Amino acid sequence: MRKRILLSFLSVFLFCLTFAQTYEIQYIGSYNGKVLTDQTPTLVWANEKENFILNNKIREQKSDYPFEITKIEKPSNTIVSYGFLKPNEIISTSDAESVGKQTFELTNETKKILGYNCKKAVTKINSNTIEVWYTNDLKIKGGPSTLGQNLGLVLEVERNKNSVITANSIKKIKKTDIETLLKGSINSTDLLGYKDLLWKSRFTTLKVFENETINFSDESKSDEQIKRFANGTIILKKIKFPKISEGELVFAELKQQSNGDAYDRTGTVFFIPQDKSQSFFDGLEKGAKTLPLYDNGNGKQYYGITSTENYTPATEMMRFFTAFGTQKFNHLELKGKTWQTITPYRQDITELKPSLSEKELWIGTFIGNYDKGGHKVSLEITIHKSDQAVNKNNTVIPLFNTLNIMEMAGQDYSTMFNNDKGLFVEFTLQKDLKNAQLRYTTTGHGGWENGDEFVPKANSIFLDGKMSFSFVPWRSDCGSYRLYNPASGNFPDGLSSSDLSRSNWCPGTVTNPNFITLGDLKAGKHTIQVKIPQGPTEGTSFSSWNVSGVLLGSQ
Repeated sequence: MRKRILLSFLSVFLFCLTFAQTYEIQYIGSYNGKVLTDQTPTLVWANEKENFILNNKIREQKSDYPFEITKIEKPSNTIVSYGFLKPNEIISTSDAESVGKQTFELTNETKKILGYNCKKAVTKINSNTIEVWYTNDLKIKGGPSTLGQNLGLVLEVERNKNSVITANSIKKIKKTDIETLLKGSINSTDLLGYKDLLWKSRFTTLKVFENETINFSDESKSDEQIKRFANGTIILKKIKFPKISEGELVFAELKQQSNGDAYDRTGTVFFIPQDKSQSFFDGLEKGAKTLPLYDNGNGKQYYGITSTENYTPATEMMRFFTAFGTQKFNHLELKGKTWQTITPYRQDITELKPSLSEKELWIGTFIGNYDKGGHKVSLEITIHKSDQAVNKNNTVIPLFNTLNIMEMAGQDYSTMFNNDKGLFVEFTLQKDLKNAQLRYTTTGHGGWENGDEFVPKANSIFLDGKMSFSFVPWRSDCGSYRLYNPASGNFPDGLSSSDLSRSNWCPGTVTNPNFITLGDLKAGKHTIQVKIPQGPTEGTSFSSWNVSGVLLGSQ
């Protein structure tokens, strides 16, 4: 009996001794020989059974969400990843293959780190040369990443001779704090699903439209979520924006497919300011001719395109152009070409955030078409934490938008540039505006041969009667997007319609805005004028220019 008790005691003692041999290793990073400031040291808890990779902020439960803890199970080298998306929401996935696929060139080079004998192994990852220094003195395997888990205890990793993470302390501990961190419900998922959820948790996503139809049909009707106007060519949804802090980035992303329309069409993503007594939304509900009239003396009337004391036009977030029949017409095969199945459009719209932050706005998308099938679109707006300091403006003042969003409800094409006055807008600043810029988006349209779509034309912008900027908007890279255009016509000269250069747009692309510097503007009345030598009408063919302008700056 006494012997049995003694053996039991020894077993417990040995068990405790084994698991007491857990090591805590801290690592610090440096770049080009200089230790990085304000860094959170990487932390590793390692023993023969497993090791955990985290950092000190995570241990202290002060880390911002999302964050990860990685466990490597020994001896199988199975990587178990835990993603902390937000409080009480943890996901996990496992990978039993990655470590075994790592390959290294083992060298004879040695050095000591913290008094331990280390050997060097070298590998290449995505054209980066990685040097791994590891020790076998402690009889355990681990490290500050999943790299080198088969070698020994990794004490230093150097990438491309300039970026280094090095162990700066090793100590024995009796227990880790992992039980206080990995608690509660943990949802398992596959590896790709895990990566996707973790990635999406790093930013805020506002889903606007999901696989919605934009077409031309009397059957297009509004519902509780989506409003439809102009026979279905315009869709709208009200979106509540959170507070968007200084430095955060805002992106608009639209995905589009043909649902029957084979042609390249003008499209726009916009929001409707409702800061004045009349808005573009009123025109949608009551008719374009209820909006303020712009008449430049050319005999035509243009409604709702310029700001007035009591009206602000629709603000363009992103202009895009559909390709020739993406997806719907992929059956039109050409040898050696594999058509894309979706056309993506993504644009940084951070400069517009003063008009978005903490606002509830109608967000809309328009595609000009006369097809009952039309197009399918999905739209989302994402907000990303960042220290980016390019967009410092706190003021957004929409001035004009000649893109005839209500084309299928009687809004005329923007042909006002056929006389010298062109587009002329008066506006009043209540306060001085520093570092003023005009966010100017322009595209030319109209027929073959002499139409302005295919003829380079200078756009000249005048501030208070003086020319501020003049340039020729032109895209010569349209052939790069051939694989989005299965229904594009092919010509005897070996070119396709989608290959041809155009006035600042291509089928299947976004048109980027120009940011025109205007300097500091004093409070009071000002004018903006846009002049373009628009081509003449030829029979039933005419030219037009879709231009939108938003004044940016700081007040």
